[in-house]
Amino acid sequence: MHAAPSIALCAAALLCVSAGGPRAARAQAPSPPAPGLAPVIVTDRSEGLDARAESASRLGLTVRETPASIDVLTAGAMRELGLRSVTEAAAGATGVTGADFPAEPANFSMRGFANSQLNSLYNGIRIGPPNMTSRVMDVGALERIEFLKGSASLMSGEGAAGGAINFVTKRPHRGPIRNELDLSAGSFGTVRTGFGSGGTTAIDSVDYRIDLNRTSTDGFVDDTGALGWHLSGAIDWYARPGLKLWGAVERKRDRASPYWGTPLVSAGAPGIEPAAGLVSGTYVSGFSGADLGPVAIDRRTLRTNYNVLDNRNTADETWLRGGFEARLGQQWALRGQLYRYAAEREWRNNEVIAFDPASGRVDRERFYVAHDQTLLGGKLDLAHEGRLAGRPNQLVAALEWSDLDFVRPGAANFPSDRVDLVAPDRGVYGPLTTQLQTSRIRTVAAIVEDRWRVTPTVALLAGLRTESIDLDRTSTNAAGASRPGFPFSVRWTPTTGRAGVTWDVLPGLTAYGQYATGVDVAANNLFLLRADQPPELARTRTLEVGLKGRAGAAGEWTVAAYDIERSNVFSAQGGRALVDAGRLASRGVEAAVSLRPSTAWRLWGNVAVNRATYRDYDFAGGSFSGNAPPNAPRVVANAGASYRVDVGRPVEVSAWVRHVGERFHSDANTVRLAAYTLVEASVSVELRRGTTLLLRGRNLTDRVYAAWADPFYPDQILIGPPRSVEIALRHAF
Repeated sequence: MHAAPSIALCAAALLCVSAGGPRAARAQAPSPPAPGLAPVIVTDRSEGLDARAESASRLGLTVRETPASIDVLTAGAMRELGLRSVTEAAAGATGVTGADFPAEPANFSMRGFANSQLNSLYNGIRIGPPNMTSRVMDVGALERIEFLKGSASLMSGEGAAGGAINFVTKRPHRGPIRNELDLSAGSFGTVRTGFGSGGTTAIDSVDYRIDLNRTSTDGFVDDTGALGWHLSGAIDWYARPGLKLWGAVERKRDRASPYWGTPLVSAGAPGIEPAAGLVSGTYVSGFSGADLGPVAIDRRTLRTNYNVLDNRNTADETWLRGGFEARLGQQWALRGQLYRYAAEREWRNNEVIAFDPASGRVDRERFYVAHDQTLLGGKLDLAHEGRLAGRPNQLVAALEWSDLDFVRPGAANFPSDRVDLVAPDRGVYGPLTTQLQTSRIRTVAAIVEDRWRVTPTVALLAGLRTESIDLDRTSTNAAGASRPGFPFSVRWTPTTGRAGVTWDVLPGLTAYGQYATGVDVAANNLFLLRADQPPELARTRTLEVGLKGRAGAAGEWTVAAYDIERSNVFSAQGGRALVDAGRLASRGVEAAVSLRPSTAWRLWGNVAVNRATYRDYDFAGGSFSGNAPPNAPRVVANAGASYRVDVGRPVEVSAWVRHVGERFHSDANTVRLAAYTLVEASVSVELRRGTTLLLRGRNLTDRVYAAWADPFYPDQILIGPPRSVEIALRHAF
């Protein structure tokens, strides 16, 4: 049904590659950026505080001009750091951690918030709760990733209580055609290939971009291979001065045999061989209720796959987007787009892996679920740039709407068995009985955002978003009969916003402060909310102050301090039932620096110190008040350096150290994941202009570490990958 647009766009892009030639040099210059609207730009790593983050403001402000904490990882930065997936890319941002647990891949934590409390955006568009819709994704087709921290509902609506992460695909650019070819191979059978091409075509008013990326791996755990494809293309047409029309299409497919974690075991059980430096504490099984006592990870199981042989984890996604950017005189601009997103996802796996201390064996339980999702939507922004009370003023008024249909066939029965801890008989899934759930979500939002420069050095910023969210849900059993309380409907009409100030204290030094609010569904998420769960929204407010500065012409630095509180919180106690968790308070400081003391040296680093705790988290039989949320380390730090020298050929040597502090695996805080430090290094040689050969080593000390814990699967822990090497070749022409 959608093949024709995809084929047409790809064919047009390929035609542009062959037709660009010398005529492309005569391409007309683009119109100046429209007032108040973020221009469509291709940024380089060197832009730093001058980069524009589309997910942080509709006003086209730079990172320095926006009163918020923003990290922008460009394609160049990700390539230099050797970041292959969006989850690896999170490690390059200040205070951000993440993991690819198969039930909710590309899941992130920042400032004590995770899961559906953070919005994942794709070119600024939200497709649903990320713990339901996110997938493992290669960064090859991405121009940038933006991390906006703190309450961010002004920009992306419900779900942005703790922030938002925006994945931006590569776009057309004006100028001669540039092509890139990337090839790499490494440990665990990992192979990545990518081709990209873009520039101005033989038709002077038309620019294009096309990218094709493929990634495959055997996985570091037995029989956990994965394969992913990503094709994206876009065309910009400068129809006349001041008017640009554009279209874009993407097709993504991934197939995997996932690793679902390694079981916590009783450290003192017969035959157990504890691996040092992974976990500590005591645990009562969330699956069986068995008391494991002091826990450990058995070193013999670090590469053991407990999934069934006929497991499945797949997704097919298609994006169609199109729009325009128009200048309406000197002071006004209008921008709009329409989009359609469709996805089919399926999981058919053994998901629960729970150690039984009485038998010394492992209890397993199967789960099946599929998604059939369609999202239609649009955006319209009207911008004005003028003066207010004689001072410069920028204003944007925006309208957004979306209509989402989500059909979720799921398991009605849960086959289970018990297998050996060290040599499990993986078996097959077994009989499957399904039931059906549906969700339809219609959203309309009106947004206004303004920046008024009250003096040459002080600017006030304010934004307000009001929206209507209508949810209709159905749920039937295996016989097709509606479950109690279904169908039901809920409407929310939240109003959120941001108020801030920036002050250019000195040339190159900006101080800022902001107050921002956000909302998310208090119990679970929009796709899973039940009729018997509280329909209220959790509300979050952020107070933040900071400094953003330049260290002469050779570097930049940022410092931020924040206080965030999320109220009306519901959480997964012990990994199962949702209970009233009162409030979540998060306070911390973050700092980052990037220096280039000479043409040969580049130094960079960042550190985040966070304390996130529950308050008023009381329930029958106990209290978790004062406890920390899962996967929220107190300290996350990165430091890196590179040295470039000419030895007949330009050679660059780089090293990077990452430290992640202790975390808890559930709200109960009885099991700790140990802190870990990873070391990475690389050597790159420029063979000739435009061609670079790189050798990279990851986790060079071969540190065995606990990377993540899913609070809905608390009987198992995700172990991070061991030492690996990679050789890569990049050719630009």
